[in-house]
Amino acid sequence: MDERATATALINEAERAVRFFQGFLREPQQVGSVIPSSRFLERRIVDTGDVRNARTVVELGPGTGGTTHALLRALPADARLLAIEIDADFARALRHDVTDARLAVHEGSAQHVGAALAAHGLPAPEVIVSGIPFSTMPGPLGESILRGVWDALAPGGRFVAYQFRDRVAVLGRSILGWPEVDMELLNVPPMRVYRWRKPG
Repeated sequence: MDERATATALINEAERAVRFFQGFLREPQQVGSVIPSSRFLERRIVDTGDVRNARTVVELGPGTGGTTHALLRALPADARLLAIEIDADFARALRHDVTDARLAVHEGSAQHVGAALAAHGLPAPEVIVSGIPFSTMPGPLGESILRGVWDALAPGGRFVAYQFRDRVAVLGRSILGWPEVDMELLNVPPMRVYRWRKPG
């Protein structure tokens, strides 16, 4: 990468960080952190979900798109990524910033993942990734989202949630079962990475 490309990448990353912090100030309950995910966390999410072997991936709560970029870098050329974002400003920025034809941005609630897939003509995904903060939402809403995720996921698919707290695991036990858990310390704050596999 030459100096001009490096400078452009740094500027874009700084702009995403500013938008991310503005989103946190605007709707702190919808944004899980004041700082975007680190590249170490992004790499762990990609590996945990086995994204490189997926044909359809859903990202819940892409925010400013840091993890979205990591998912697109890992996805096969003929794969599709559906990013579901409830914040209108984040969704608009993501559509503007990412020109990859494999990406579809859907503005709406993660609660309706099945309807979002249908609206974009996409099949059941092999991977669903979530960074939305389950710890700050009402329990019934969190449970509804998890049921929607489980219903939408393809048999044998993976649901990966990266969280600061363990609320998603507590909510998910009766719906998804017990997850595999890992920790990414090279992130601010350190994040738990949960993975569930759907039977089949």
